[in-house]
Amino acid sequence: MSNNMNEIEFPAVSYDEWKETAIKSLKGKPFESLFTKTIEGITLQPLYTQEMLIEKLGDELEKQVSTIRSLKASDSVQAAQTIYGDNEEQFFDRLKDSVKRGNGIITIDSRVLEWNDENLNKLAKYLVETPFKLLVESDRILDVFSKIPEADREKVKGYVIAKDAVELEGYPNVRTFAADTVPYHYEGAHVVQELALSLAQAAKYAEKSESFESFANKFFVHFAIDTHFFQEIAKLRAFKVLWKAFAKAYNAEAVPVPVLAETSLRSFSKYDIYVNLLRAGNEAFAALIGGADAITVYPYDVLTKPTDQSIRIARNVVLVLKEESFVDDVLDPAGGSYFIETLTREYVEKAWELFLQIQEAGGIDEFEKSGKLQSALEEVYKTRIQQVETRKHSLIGTNIYANPADELQTETNPLYADIKRLAVPFETLREQYAKANPKIGILTFGKLKDFKPRADFVEGFFATAGVVPVESGEIESIEEAKNWLQQTDADYVVIAATNDQTKEIVPALLEGKKESVILDVAGKFPEEEQEWLSKGLNGFIYLGQNIVEKLTALLESLKEVQR
Repeated sequence: MSNNMNEIEFPAVSYDEWKETAIKSLKGKPFESLFTKTIEGITLQPLYTQEMLIEKLGDELEKQVSTIRSLKASDSVQAAQTIYGDNEEQFFDRLKDSVKRGNGIITIDSRVLEWNDENLNKLAKYLVETPFKLLVESDRILDVFSKIPEADREKVKGYVIAKDAVELEGYPNVRTFAADTVPYHYEGAHVVQELALSLAQAAKYAEKSESFESFANKFFVHFAIDTHFFQEIAKLRAFKVLWKAFAKAYNAEAVPVPVLAETSLRSFSKYDIYVNLLRAGNEAFAALIGGADAITVYPYDVLTKPTDQSIRIARNVVLVLKEESFVDDVLDPAGGSYFIETLTREYVEKAWELFLQIQEAGGIDEFEKSGKLQSALEEVYKTRIQQVETRKHSLIGTNIYANPADELQTETNPLYADIKRLAVPFETLREQYAKANPKIGILTFGKLKDFKPRADFVEGFFATAGVVPVESGEIESIEEAKNWLQQTDADYVVIAATNDQTKEIVPALLEGKKESVILDVAGKFPEEEQEWLSKGLNGFIYLGQNIVEKLTALLESLKEVQR
């Protein structure tokens, strides 16, 4: 066999051959278990092939790729870091430092400072020299534009994100028509909804403008990027395809519009905060590959209080990705991927359909007034919360692999206090269990190898509430188990054993159980359930259970016992 890699050829394998091998490796599980249905109703395949892509897009594939590549608004991505400060001095010191250290676009949330004339004059000088992203929650900050000399106004480049479009005379390079999907994102919106709503906002501005050209020159889009890596890449690519279709509907030529992205705080947690850094890095990389023109990365401790260190790390996430991954040097790095091209197309089709429904309802304002938008977003949000509470969606360090020793940060950053984060139910749970401080034990029956899988599961289950249960150690007789249960000072005990051993010991343990001890079983036992419950068993702990509902109900039961 030749050692020259250039001469090695691997045999081509058909999809059917791959499927046959996959079925064998599943060992009895259905092949369909490899398919994943997303919250948008799209089914993700376990494998994508060239044939599948051609079947889906056909001649449209080349158009899709060329559209995405031709509508990139800038040659290079920019870091767009938010400036934080407890006071005016710290704010402006950090602003100056961020520009010096590679921040290409200064992002300013108007809620950070009280904007008096002195602060506005200081800010005005920076806006002349550095591109900006302005998040307008208070109209007072808009007075900064009156502080800039008329001779300098053409130099000013930036983006203004406000609830309503801002008209700025004499600022040709400041875009003020923002399709800001971030508020909808935090209400629970999925990818298809975000894309459709971006077009609906665009339609609102386009219809009020003198011409499509004047609108397009003021327009940009603002997305939050979630942790679903490939879906978020496809989302940004899909927007460009949708934008071209949108322009065509107005009989206009699509011109590149800036795509601004920020890492999502939806999956951020106050526990195990360094995982937030991993989430933000993942999201920023997806934004870069997807073709964002500017990326805002939130510091890992932004929910409490960002420090100089966390701010620096957040900025460097973009700079490292830009300078060291070389992805920024590639036009549309995801182009041609069978999976991402297919997913991009599916998002385009579904988002355009929803956009038309919004327009038929009278546009985005009427759609919101009717309550249909809020209802749709609430439904998706509830699904997201349920997925987290049942561990169908993992939040590392929060609902899985939680560290019970972690202490909740009591300080809260008011800028982000109202975001509907997915970790909130677990943070609330940990606070409640910390106050109640219940004594929880695990009765581990049999040999270590027998009970360890279920004992580990129970420990992980309670770790999400910040609790470390006490294990009994190896107990190998029913009499010994009874004695331990009588002598334990635990308020609540879970039995961890094999299925057969559990069926053997539970009836005997229920006979002599103290009324003050709440007893549960690890595992599901549908045939024995009713009988055991009727004899005093509290319930069960098992995979796929709603952790928050179970632990909340248990806490109420423990309060009753403790009274």
